[in-house]
Amino acid sequence: MRRSICQCEPVATFSGELGTWKFTYSTAVSLPKGTRLRFDIMSKGRPIDWQVPQANLKEKGNLIWAEMPDGKTLAAKEVMLPDAFAPVFEFTLLSEVKTGDSFSIYMGTPEKQKPEKGNRCQSLVQRRRPFHLFIDPKGKGDFREPEIFTMDVRGNKLQNIRIIVPSIVAKNRRFDVTVRFEDKFGNLTNNAPEGTLIELSYEQLRENLTWKLFVPETGFLNLPNLYFNETGIYRIQLLNTNTKEKFFSPPIKCFAEADRSLYWGLLHGESERVDSTENIEGCLRHFRDEYALQFFATSPFENAEETSNETWKSVSLQVAEFNEEMRFIAFLGFQWFGNTPEEGLRQIIYSKDARPLLRRKDSKSNNLKKIYKSHNPKEFISIPSFTMGKGFETTFEDFTPEYERVVEIYNAWGSSECLEKEGNLRPICSSDKKGIVESEKGSIRRALARNIRFGFVAGGLDDRGVYSGLFESDQTQYSPGLTAIFAIEQTREALIQALHNRACYATTGERMVIGLFIAGSAMGTELSTKAKPGLVINRYITGYAAGTAPLKEVALIRNGEVFHTFHPKESSFEFEYDDFKNLGEIALASPDERPHFVYYYMRVVQEDGHIAWSSPIWIDYPDMTAPPAKKKTKK
Repeated sequence: MRRSICQCEPVATFSGELGTWKFTYSTAVSLPKGTRLRFDIMSKGRPIDWQVPQANLKEKGNLIWAEMPDGKTLAAKEVMLPDAFAPVFEFTLLSEVKTGDSFSIYMGTPEKQKPEKGNRCQSLVQRRRPFHLFIDPKGKGDFREPEIFTMDVRGNKLQNIRIIVPSIVAKNRRFDVTVRFEDKFGNLTNNAPEGTLIELSYEQLRENLTWKLFVPETGFLNLPNLYFNETGIYRIQLLNTNTKEKFFSPPIKCFAEADRSLYWGLLHGESERVDSTENIEGCLRHFRDEYALQFFATSPFENAEETSNETWKSVSLQVAEFNEEMRFIAFLGFQWFGNTPEEGLRQIIYSKDARPLLRRKDSKSNNLKKIYKSHNPKEFISIPSFTMGKGFETTFEDFTPEYERVVEIYNAWGSSECLEKEGNLRPICSSDKKGIVESEKGSIRRALARNIRFGFVAGGLDDRGVYSGLFESDQTQYSPGLTAIFAIEQTREALIQALHNRACYATTGERMVIGLFIAGSAMGTELSTKAKPGLVINRYITGYAAGTAPLKEVALIRNGEVFHTFHPKESSFEFEYDDFKNLGEIALASPDERPHFVYYYMRVVQEDGHIAWSSPIWIDYPDMTAPPAKKKTKK
């Protein structure tokens, strides 16, 4: 039986390319006059998607039109289908198209000498990218199963070399490096001039070791068994010998011994490229392979409109499938938004697979107290998020430390550290009066001053649930954040335990390596003057910061106020500082029966504006709460 033929010209193109695309349909059956043909370019209208053309034939650029076998031109009619993000384009045949004849659809410009007026290809690499043609021979709206055109979208010209490295290594301990050759959109590519050589180097490189790399067909390379002979901060450099461009890895801190590694990931966020609800497998693969994350937690909203039972089942299965120790840790998580500011917005992350989606409409999970009472702290961690977003704020009035070990200090819609007037460098704000602004009630510093203790993590971009509509509005949007976790190994158990210990920090998206210590104790630690009496007189503070760009400032924050600032001129910095302020003069009174306390954390700002926040360190001063000793009177 003869079949219709669908052909694309060209059969392949490069990401983001402008051009005129031809889709030729050779029919196996006669199509009568009045036949309706509906062409769907399968675009969601996002900047990264295939550009949606326009149908006005008077225009000469980014146009869609069709040609009959006799050469006559047909105009398209835009049709907006329910729940669609972009229109489909409908043509009605002016005459019969006989068996074996060809009907062609064009997207681009009829002015062949002006390719800049063409239609823009999507910026994502995709093999066999589909376009659908629906045919209704009777012209009554009864469209058949689609005929499918496919075109390969390949990586464009080499523009960037991304170097993926561990953030912490031990002296003389071997490690692997991955090199990604990318176009300007972040796609893997081998589209480089023939003979392009890449030269590898780094600080303290032995003179007799020189590596020359070719751009591989796959677009990436794994370089095994690198190691450093000395402690310090390193950055691997790759030089494109053709263009003389230099590319640097994020910083690597080499210790004499390293009992923990630093793992990067996302506990809350969505991909701009791949929808985590519609394509959870593609989303997990994107964050693992393209974004090189070492852990990722799903974060759909619990309501049925956002996440059906079937979707949750699919998400659960894929998380279990992708979780692989020592390579990529996948967590099953969801977002839960309470009825009151005391509950606020929570990202709940399970420690194991195949767990239920706790819906707020169900009586057993309609408030946080019921959820916490029916579980134990080993089952999940609950993360307050977007705490300063007015209308969605969290007041921390019913804080439950057994579950709420960390707080999201930042996501792409802003920081909840403090008010803008108090020094918030990325405040929650909008140029639209209807947008979301900051609310002091959800200030993290305000909560810390009330002796509420949590570590800091960061979220990414989100346009679901309470965030829906922000992406297309005038709400101020920042870079997606990242969370760094110090853990003994890359397993679910170790990462959850590290979060429980608050051994983590947040960044605005760059892999900055930072550390903060007081009397040798790391971020997230709770100290006491009962065990270390010398802390009353002096807090010996040490730390380090290694950025992906030169450092603008390293601020030490005590009880919500910056009390000392360093201004490094380099991209890496180590410091020592003695805080001789008497603890009795600065300790805060706890609102409960706990002793007076002081908290410290560090904020690092790069010259390019990226920020990192260390988790706090607390010092309890129980002697301040003891009643003063009675003086003896002389008889």
